[in-house]
Amino acid sequence: MAKKLSHYDAAGKARMVDVSVKAATARAAEASAFVAMSPHVLRALPQNPKGDPLEVARLAGIMAAKRTAELIPLCHPVPLSHIDVQVRLCENGVAISSHVTTTAVTGVEMEALVAASIAALTVYDMCKALDKGIEVREVVLQHKSGGKSGDYRRRGKSSGSDAH
Repeated sequence: MAKKLSHYDAAGKARMVDVSVKAATARAAEASAFVAMSPHVLRALPQNPKGDPLEVARLAGIMAAKRTAELIPLCHPVPLSHIDVQVRLCENGVAISSHVTTTAVTGVEMEALVAASIAALTVYDMCKALDKGIEVREVVLQHKSGGKSGDYRRRGKSSGSDAH
C-alpha cells in the first residue's frame, strides 16, 4: 500500500489529523542543525556584548520546542516530558542537537526540528552584527522512536558530527 499525506482530507483540503483513537506511548525524536560561520565570528563568540550566544541559543531551542503547536498550523499540542538542546563549537561553525521525549498519542519530531531550527536562528541573531553571511544549514531529523510508524534513523552525515 502506498503511503499518503495524512494532513489532507479526501477533497485535498488541509486538516488536523484525528489522533483521538490512538494510545499514548513513549516517543522520542532527535534533530540537528549546523550554523556555518567564519573563523573571525567564531573567535568573537566569547566577547559577544549580547551575552553567551550558545547558551542563549540553547535556551531558545528549549522554549521553541514547547511552542511548536503555536508555530506549525496542523501540529497537535504535545505534553513534553523532556527537552535537551546541545550547542557545540566546531572548527567552522556551531553544531546543534535537540532531543525531545513524551508519552503521548503523537510524536515529537516537529518539536525536535523546531528546537534545532530556533537554536540555529538564535545563533545567527546573536552574531549577525559581525557577519550577515552566516548560514543556517542542514536542519534534519536524526532519529525518532515510538508510534505506529516505528523507529527511524537518518543515514549518512550528521550535523552533530566532527566533520564540521
